[in-house]
Amino acid sequence: MDAKRALVRNWLKKARRDLLSAKRLARGNDPYLDTAIYHCQQCVEKSLKGWLVYQDQSFEKTHDIRLLVTLASEIEPKFTEWFDVAEQVAPYATAYRYPGEILEPTQEEFQQALKSASKFYDFICRLLLIELSSP
Repeated sequence: MDAKRALVRNWLKKARRDLLSAKRLARGNDPYLDTAIYHCQQCVEKSLKGWLVYQDQSFEKTHDIRLLVTLASEIEPKFTEWFDVAEQVAPYATAYRYPGEILEPTQEEFQQALKSASKFYDFICRLLLIELSSP
C-alpha cells in the first residue's frame, strides 16, 4: 500500500507542478499561453490518473481525458459532473503545440482552462482525502 500511495502522491505532485507551470507561463508582458494551456490539460490528466491508480483501475497509456473520466465515473458517479471539463481541456494536449492557423489561445480561453484545471485538481484532492481518511 505504501508504494501505491507514493505513486498516487507523485501523480498529484506532477499535476500540481503542471498547474503552477501554467500560472508562471501566463504571467508577465509576454506570456506563453500556448504552453500554459497545455499544462492545464496535463494537470487534469495527471490528477485523474493518480486517482485511478489509487482505485487500482488500470488504464492504457493515453492522453484521452474523456476516456479516463469515463473509467473514473464507473467507480465514482461524481465524475459524470466533470465530462464538460474533460471536453474543454482534452484538445489542449495537442492544440497550439504545433504550427497552425491559430498559434495560441486567447487570454479568456486560457483563464477558463486554468479555472477548470484548478477546480478539477481540488476535486481529486478532496476525494482522495476522504478516501484516505475512511476506515
